[in-house]
Amino acid sequence: MKVIAAYLLLVLGGNTSPSAKDIKNLLSTVGAEADDDKIELLLSQVEGKDITELIAAGRERLASVPAGGGAVAVAAPSGGAGGGAAAAADEPKKEEKVEEKEESDDDMGFSLFD
Repeated sequence: MKVIAAYLLLVLGGNTSPSAKDIKNLLSTVGAEADDDKIELLLSQVEGKDITELIAAGRERLASVPAGGGAVAVAAPSGGAGGGAAAAADEPKKEEKVEEKEESDDDMGFSLFD
């Protein structure tokens, strides 16, 4: 992902055809390691293609991906169950709200704006 992000940042910055050296330089400025194989794979995949067309094609593919939230199938009770069981199965389950912590200790006391 960092190679793709670096490539997109370079394109956004005006470099319409970033090289492997450009990507390595950008990644090194933030202290990230550059994997030559991943850079070469990316460059071979985007060579001669317009980045806006690639992004549009990716959006079309993502639109067809199912994204959770499907209904759970409930098995009907067998035997002598009355109508009360069927009415209970038709009612959707109420979701419990989970309160998020106001501040997280995950950043170990450091903040983006310190």
